[in-house]
Amino acid sequence: MGVFGEASEMSRHTNEIAAAIAHLKVALGPVITENATLRENHSHGESYHAPAAPDAVCFPRMTEDVVEIMRASATFGVPVIPFGAGSSLEGHVHALRGGLSIDLTQMNKILRLSQEDMDVTVEAGVTRLQLGKALRNTGLMFPVDPGADATIGGMAATRASGTTTVRYGTMRENVLALKVVLPDGTVTTTGTRARKSSAGYDLTRLFVGSEGTLGVITEVTLRLHPVPEAVAAAVCTFDLLQGAVDTVIAVIQLGLRVARIELLDAQQLDAINKYSKTNYPLAPTLFFEFHGDHDRHVAEQAETVQSLAAERGGHGFEWATKLEERDRLWHARHNALYASLALRPGSRAWTTDVCVPISRLAECIIATAEDNKKAPFPVCMVGHAGDGNFHMLYVLDPNSASELEAAKRLNDRLVDRALTMDGTCTGEHGVGSGKMASLVKEHGTGVDVMRAIKRALDPDNRMNPGKVVDL
Repeated sequence: MGVFGEASEMSRHTNEIAAAIAHLKVALGPVITENATLRENHSHGESYHAPAAPDAVCFPRMTEDVVEIMRASATFGVPVIPFGAGSSLEGHVHALRGGLSIDLTQMNKILRLSQEDMDVTVEAGVTRLQLGKALRNTGLMFPVDPGADATIGGMAATRASGTTTVRYGTMRENVLALKVVLPDGTVTTTGTRARKSSAGYDLTRLFVGSEGTLGVITEVTLRLHPVPEAVAAAVCTFDLLQGAVDTVIAVIQLGLRVARIELLDAQQLDAINKYSKTNYPLAPTLFFEFHGDHDRHVAEQAETVQSLAAERGGHGFEWATKLEERDRLWHARHNALYASLALRPGSRAWTTDVCVPISRLAECIIATAEDNKKAPFPVCMVGHAGDGNFHMLYVLDPNSASELEAAKRLNDRLVDRALTMDGTCTGEHGVGSGKMASLVKEHGTGVDVMRAIKRALDPDNRMNPGKVVDL
């Protein structure tokens, strides 16, 4: 396309956007804004990717508002980008082609709670901590814990998981049903509150993990779990990374029902100590949490794990049984990203993750650690080791082309290493725009199937274009 063709295309896009915004201002009033600060706030997540601002931001208050926005998108041919808490890590919420950012945080009602059936229905903008607060004194909890106070809709859209996945599963296992607004404005409900079903295609699982590329999730029905009667946490240090990973493998293979197993390397512990004012030894370290029906059950689990760790070079096994002690431990762990960034003021984190079969975890982590020694910037490692998932944080200067290129090389080798071990290019962060090439490496012709689904539901490619698969 020549210069005049590009100018014509830009002018057409500008006219379409202006018409869509004008229509929505009449239809929805203050729900839509072109405020420059809000547009900038919705131009990025927590990642290193260059910001890309939407032309306007919408704050729907109910599903009917989303329907109106999607109908305007269809009428005027305008892209839409669903937005939750903005905590995503692979460029999910960047408005790569302009359009309307749909911020769902005003849709934050808990619609229904059943203690008898242990389930809850919430609007998409309810956050993880808000839901936890609402469940106090019910004897129930929602255990999926990605660390950030993400929205439930965003967690469903990215198939989030986190520190408790080893026991309670990911969003895939904990979402029972969804309400979704499709690209043409049609509202559909996937699934029911029944705990299992053989009725047709599993549309719930299709939209869980679709990253806003197939529809806008407005309501989520979740499976809840009983609050454990007894909880304890522990920290154990190892001389060698191999010993820490071998302990994780032994715990999983023996079927011990730990609730969390987190692995942190020395660089990450150094960052956490400085940021959270802790004093963990600078060595490969495992953080554990044990859930059980009574204190004796939890103590038995912990003693078995302590023994396994000691046989593999673990020492300094320290308990944290009081609530405030456990909260302090997990607060430090959840601040790993911000602690890493504090190592280098002004930096951004290229945060990547892979997941491999548990039997290949040690091999993958050790090879990766060796590779990272060549990096021209700090690299921190933290992993949900109990399910074979670990993260690398490249703490880099986002304005340095050479550092970005070095991070890309390390990330590409990490992904290739995981794929050769029958692993996946991302166990938790999702694809967004950052791992589209890796998705093709992993799935090959399977991406064509994904593209066919995308084309069937979103033939105009208006839903979060430039993410996961593109048309």
